[in-house]
Amino acid sequence: MPEWLVDLFARYGYAVVFFGVFLENTGLPVPGETALLAGAAMANFGRLSLPWVIVTAVGGAVLGDNLGFFIGRRYGRGLVERFGSRLGLTRARLEQFDRFFDRHGGRTVFIARFITGLRVFGAVLAGASGLRWPSFIFYNAAGAIAWSTAIAIAGYSLAYSWETLERWIGRSGLVGLAVVAAIVVVSVVRARRKNDS
Repeated sequence: MPEWLVDLFARYGYAVVFFGVFLENTGLPVPGETALLAGAAMANFGRLSLPWVIVTAVGGAVLGDNLGFFIGRRYGRGLVERFGSRLGLTRARLEQFDRFFDRHGGRTVFIARFITGLRVFGAVLAGASGLRWPSFIFYNAAGAIAWSTAIAIAGYSLAYSWETLERWIGRSGLVGLAVVAAIVVVSVVRARRKNDS
């Protein structure tokens, strides 16, 4: 594992996991899964606690998804109706999507957690579809617990086989993780400077 990554997680590990997962689940294409895998690998190296990595990821996932859900509820429908045709989302397809979410919304939220593209946009789409929040939060929390646990166990198990983990993550995932890490570091430094003044 690269030394910069070990140092980063030694200093800001839980924050990197939380914000990586949180930002991904608000609808931003950042590598939350990569942050979770790396955090779990650090737990295997004794730098972090695996249960706390999982709890941190669940918290980031649920909070991020709820923000994404409410963004979708407030703005998503209008944006989809206004710009969706550019992406091939016609009014007829939007109505099909609504009917699908009416029948399978909760299960879709749970399953979306495990599918990379849907994990990023699933909560926004659920909010835009009009899915009821109690149904959303139940399936979302269940999916966040299952996903965080499964990915953390994979990262923990593959910690000493960084090449395998790196193939899974991909180089773009590592670059994205470095960007998330830089944001966390800058935020922490600014907060410390503000508190010192």
